[in-house]
Amino acid sequence: MSSISDTASLLADRTRAAFCLALLDGRAWTAGELARGAGVGASTASEQLSRLVEGGLLAEERQGRHRYVRLAGPEAAALIEAVASYAPGSPRPRNLRQSVQAGAEARARTCYDHLAGELGVALADAMVSRGLVSDDAGLAVTPAGREWLADALGYRHAAGARRPLVRSCLDWTERRSHLAGAMGAALCTASLERQWVRRIGSGRAVKVTAAGAGAFRKLLGAEVG
Repeated sequence: MSSISDTASLLADRTRAAFCLALLDGRAWTAGELARGAGVGASTASEQLSRLVEGGLLAEERQGRHRYVRLAGPEAAALIEAVASYAPGSPRPRNLRQSVQAGAEARARTCYDHLAGELGVALADAMVSRGLVSDDAGLAVTPAGREWLADALGYRHAAGARRPLVRSCLDWTERRSHLAGAMGAALCTASLERQWVRRIGSGRAVKVTAAGAGAFRKLLGAEVG
């Protein structure tokens, strides 16, 4: 069984941390793609990814000659996002492309399988204001919230499901919480499938579409976009 120090040491390396942050978009990437993004060689990437897989933070799949890796699950994503939120500050962008990307991610991005950034926090606030989620004694989805999930998103939480229906996830750019858990995932999935948001490039950033701005206003009373 891995100890806290073992897990902490995995994220103490800059290259491994960069890989984990990149994988917070919830998708699977090849070792080569992650290596290029982090600016390291293929052999270095392979070695560091193997350590993350062995440590339980990543899972891997092989398709032919290609090795794909993804975060091991929502628990791993929550850990990485929480650690990032305690960092003293984001590194300064080194060029215009990085500056634009950082700004886009701060406005709206995916955090594993739910929405984060200004958008994620605004939607979380709207759900609380609408009485869909209660934060009186820890986060809980209200009966009205369960009905909203079924009617608006077509999602029904199975009794005894292992994943919690809702939980708080500390947003590392807003320093406030957005919603994770099955509810956050259902909203993110619907937003992408219905094109309420669209991905920007190959990173984590997303942009609210005109249809999305209308849907979020109608369904949640949230002014976003």
